[in-house]
Amino acid sequence: MAAPIYPIFLPLAGCPLRCVYCDQRSYSGQASRPEPEEVAGMLHEMLPARGEGEIAFYGGTFTMLPGGLREDYLSVAQTCLRAGRAAGIRVSTRPDALDEGVVDGLARCGVTTVEIGCQSFSPRVLAAAMRGHGPSEARGAVDRLRVRGLGVGLQLMPGLPGGDRAEAIASLETALALKPDFLRIYPTLVVRGTPLEGLFGGGQYRPWTVEEAVEVCADMALRCRRAGVPVIRLGLQGTPALSGGGVLVAGPYHPAFGQLVRSRLWRRALLRGAELTGSARVRVHPADLSDALGHRRDNRDVFLRRFAGGEIRADRNLSREHVAFAGRNYHFAELAH
Repeated sequence: MAAPIYPIFLPLAGCPLRCVYCDQRSYSGQASRPEPEEVAGMLHEMLPARGEGEIAFYGGTFTMLPGGLREDYLSVAQTCLRAGRAAGIRVSTRPDALDEGVVDGLARCGVTTVEIGCQSFSPRVLAAAMRGHGPSEARGAVDRLRVRGLGVGLQLMPGLPGGDRAEAIASLETALALKPDFLRIYPTLVVRGTPLEGLFGGGQYRPWTVEEAVEVCADMALRCRRAGVPVIRLGLQGTPALSGGGVLVAGPYHPAFGQLVRSRLWRRALLRGAELTGSARVRVHPADLSDALGHRRDNRDVFLRRFAGGEIRADRNLSREHVAFAGRNYHFAELAH
């Protein structure tokens, strides 16, 4: 089981410019960053008496905070590490904010994992997103983090202006070539008050539908699985601000987006397996039954429309992530392409 993460959100803190898609304050529901002394109180309430988790500073660009403020936040976290209440510190930042001096400082202060918001590896897409950096900075950043023994996660945003499925897959392949420890994949949303809202309103940008995003992200997730790189998040985590209306203007938001993607891979596996074997009587492990049946059982409905009289049932004799058709057993990822 993965160690828990204890998040501290610092919306837009340290960001040198405003990206076309971003308004962290609105969709997080948090108007300002907490001061270091406030963080100390939050962690006191949040952390167990003894624990192996990571304290995570999310939002903004942590390594572009003024040096003294950055050190104050890390000092608060280090106090918790020394007390045995956490085992590491995680921060998020940009590819162009990780020079050798910054990386050395993070390592000295107990940082164990750095998440880098790459978003895309297309120069054209990065320029359209007003990121302020190109695709090459990530490789040097990852190399410097590896030298200091830090864990590395990369974040991608398929569906940015100028991006399509081909760009999303190409950016993913570039990211996988850097051999990160994990990935996060966030399909682009149109958030109120962002420059992207203006592009959308003016007809200059068309966001992906949920269906388009699920299909592309399923392809991405399958490639990650084959590369042995876990995807620890698919889609923005639901918040009252996102789910309650008023913040989200358009785009492929769904509170169960990760399940939609997993279920799409299962749908592909079920349909292909039935076609290959000629059997529509399917067995899966009980823990996989929900994803196999699909969100609101839509996989089952699609399957039965294609194969009348078929069935999808649980079988405790099967291994996790395996599927059986008339006694023929497959790992579902073999069939999900």
